[in-house]
Amino acid sequence: GWCPLSPTGAQTTQLLVEPPWRPAVLWDRVTLTCQGSGTASATTWYKDGQRWGQQGRDHFTVTERGTYTCDRPGSGLSPPVTVSNERLVLQVPARALLEGDTVTLHCQG
Repeated sequence: GWCPLSPTGAQTTQLLVEPPWRPAVLWDRVTLTCQGSGTASATTWYKDGQRWGQQGRDHFTVTERGTYTCDRPGSGLSPPVTVSNERLVLQVPARALLEGDTVTLHCQG
């Protein structure tokens, strides 16, 4: 996969969302995957700022709403991903969007 570089050139930890739409919602059966340096068994997960029970796995299917981050030694803490339980959402692709891009929106409920 594609990994952005920090200003120092070091790899940064990324939290990938599948299906790749934001905001993420529970009823989409969201899978989070932690990408970074080191082995998957070194992954530490956090939910709402607290260390959380999916330690040592690089991916899992979300069953509770909340804000998730993951940590990998050597590449640090990922940006957060929030998974909600809203009944109606307007979703955009979970990637960087630039002015002038053609974007497909999802209205789901």
